[in-house]
Amino acid sequence: MRTMVDLGKQRGRHHMQTIHTATTVDCASELRHRRTLRSFIECMLPYCCTYQQPSPSYQNDTVSVSSSSSSSSSSDHSSSSSHSNSIVSGTFFGHRRGRVSFCLQEDAAVGSSPLLLLELAVPTAALAKEMDQAGVLRIALECDRRRSTNSSNSRVSSIFDVPVWSMYCNGRKMGSAVRRKVTEKDAVFFKTMQSVSVGAGVVPLDEEEQMLYLRAKFERVTGSSDSESFHMMNPGGSYGQELSIFLLRS
Repeated sequence: MRTMVDLGKQRGRHHMQTIHTATTVDCASELRHRRTLRSFIECMLPYCCTYQQPSPSYQNDTVSVSSSSSSSSSSDHSSSSSHSNSIVSGTFFGHRRGRVSFCLQEDAAVGSSPLLLLELAVPTAALAKEMDQAGVLRIALECDRRRSTNSSNSRVSSIFDVPVWSMYCNGRKMGSAVRRKVTEKDAVFFKTMQSVSVGAGVVPLDEEEQMLYLRAKFERVTGSSDSESFHMMNPGGSYGQELSIFLLRS
């Protein structure tokens, strides 16, 4: 039980209305969300190299998280009006010492073809370190609209077809993000990951290679044909502020 202060009903400069009745605060959903991010960071940082097989309880929790996200998102998006919103699956993955890739799929559980597959100009461990230090991660991808226009008929292609993006991470220029095709190793990884709806960890591809990953549900917000944004959802289905990706063609 906690005493809550209602800051939304302040009167005057120094007055605030206090709620004196006891109330309960459910922090379980937020805690699971932060544990998922923490698992991703610990897996990626060089000093944490141990692979642990997920326990049955974790697997059961993953299934329930996926179910609750779907039901919650249905009610939340019924009231959306100004933008086109939907829920997609987003996966960060890569080798610990290599560059990280980001894949968007409509439904990762059925192995749907990627809406977008990008290789980001940042090492996997560096991305995790940025998340650990800043607490939030804002990835902004920008491109010149003229580069997306078909010169033969002046047709503007889909924003997901842009080949190269300028990448900014928490406001700092971080090189480029390049759209790429699915490789054979990617296909093996995605097939292995079909049973994972939400989570972070390590997937051993063979005796020598390990793939680090973070998979979550993202709210997709389509502002126009030249702007999209993706915001990572909490396991309970609400919308967190820890990780967002913005695509902007100007």
